[in-house]
Amino acid sequence: MASRAARALRRFEPPPRAVDWSIFALVVFETLSGVLSLGAGHPANGLLFVAHGVAGLSLVVLVGFKLYRVRHRVLDSRLRDRHTALSVLLAVVALAALGTGVAWVLGVEVRIAFWTLLNVHIGFGLLVLPILLVHLRSRFRPPRAVDFAERRRALQYGAILVFGAATYRATETVGSLRGVGRRFTGSRPLPPGEGNDAFPVTSWVADDPDPIDADSWSLSISGLVDRPLELDRADLTPNETRSALLDCTSGWYTEQNWTGVRLGDALDSAGVHSSARWVTARSVTGFRWSFPIAEAREMLLATRVGGEPLSHGHGAPLRLVAPNRRGFQWVKWVDSVEVRRRRDPAQWLAVLVSGFG
Repeated sequence: MASRAARALRRFEPPPRAVDWSIFALVVFETLSGVLSLGAGHPANGLLFVAHGVAGLSLVVLVGFKLYRVRHRVLDSRLRDRHTALSVLLAVVALAALGTGVAWVLGVEVRIAFWTLLNVHIGFGLLVLPILLVHLRSRFRPPRAVDFAERRRALQYGAILVFGAATYRATETVGSLRGVGRRFTGSRPLPPGEGNDAFPVTSWVADDPDPIDADSWSLSISGLVDRPLELDRADLTPNETRSALLDCTSGWYTEQNWTGVRLGDALDSAGVHSSARWVTARSVTGFRWSFPIAEAREMLLATRVGGEPLSHGHGAPLRLVAPNRRGFQWVKWVDSVEVRRRRDPAQWLAVLVSGFG
């Protein structure tokens, strides 16, 4: 029976070199799509998350083929070489990334320190690519056209993708039956509540400034404007309340009523040049993010949430409310807004080092 199953499985298995390079291609895709998904908060980006999930489950099949093929080199000590340990590490990290992702979709509730399973999934996923690149150096064999030719190969890969799509749908269904409510981003809803205590305090990387004295704090508006402004708390009297959904990359979301000043109104007070295309909101920590000016105009500079003044942990005295953006793009502790012709290229470095200064 086992040998018959093995023969049947081999009918669906592409050649070894095709499997290896397919794993590499899918790992690269999963890494890129995973990183892109961290900043994808608009429902129009939903297909990106579906593709990420289907590709990940298709990768399970290819990793299974690979592990079955090399099992003797791992289990038989006489066949091991100096690269075997790295191969085992790669397999463990890859399976951990895939397993934690599936577990999160199925609603498994496990925390490691203050990290959710989604955080752990992201961490393992980011580790896979560098380990795989080192692994390729030790066992590099260039791809060959013959390994991907023939109609049979197309059928094999078609079957793998169908398996990935069907399994993705099945895990979504099982999660729904278990009562796991998730957005398309994978984030789960927090229990109903209003105000600062209704959702966790989270910070990007090491952002954790000392509490800010609101009386000495000010907001600068500069760049491509006619009248650079320096606004204190009295100049930013809240005049608009808006319901907006905050979707955190830690894996939760909450919908709250935010009160503040429309960013577009503040920009109009400064007089925006016709050449302006981007707006950068900057935190006291140095963290910053750029937004297209039309989108930025509709954002809110919030001082209150759920009828309460923002707490320090949630960004007091001023936090950006950026609908359809992920939580880390809702810049906290805002002290400056810069109107620009181009996106701020330094933001990519700032998100890694802000808070360490």
